[in-house]
Amino acid sequence: MTKLLNLISLWALPVILITVLTCGIARKVPVYEVFTDGAKDGFKIAVKIIPYLVAIIVGISMFRASGAIDMLANVLAPILVKFNIPPDTLPLMIVRSLSGSGALGIFSDIANTAGANAYSTKLAAVMLGSSETTFYVLAVYFGAVGIVKIRYALIIGLLADLIGIIAAVSVCNLMFA
Repeated sequence: MTKLLNLISLWALPVILITVLTCGIARKVPVYEVFTDGAKDGFKIAVKIIPYLVAIIVGISMFRASGAIDMLANVLAPILVKFNIPPDTLPLMIVRSLSGSGALGIFSDIANTAGANAYSTKLAAVMLGSSETTFYVLAVYFGAVGIVKIRYALIIGLLADLIGIIAAVSVCNLMFA
């Protein structure tokens, strides 16, 4: 089974690229021109969202540098332990909604500190895959298309993140605890 999955992952991207190019050529689409037009639009959007990205990065940096995450982890540690949640995963729970790269950095710290086979590392890995960078999505994608009323999307996004974290804790408690 592992060999089959490795074979599929090895050939998936080339097959997709060849299929898209073949379909484009068969339909007489000017593939290169359409690709370059898309790249131009992508560059325009990238320039348009730079202010939103800067705001997110500055906010995350200030939040982490202030020590607020560590202080909150210390306060909530007794409650987290009751639910079999290692306190060192709390920063990941908070930062994941803000930044994917920040969450990946925290995950790397957890894995380096606790070790690859530790429960906290496994839980952090499942949490990382079970939630989304809600604020990043709202800032970048909504900002790119000009949506300014994000209240309901924010509530639903944070609720989905919370459900993902609860599901990650539940699954990890069943499988690894």
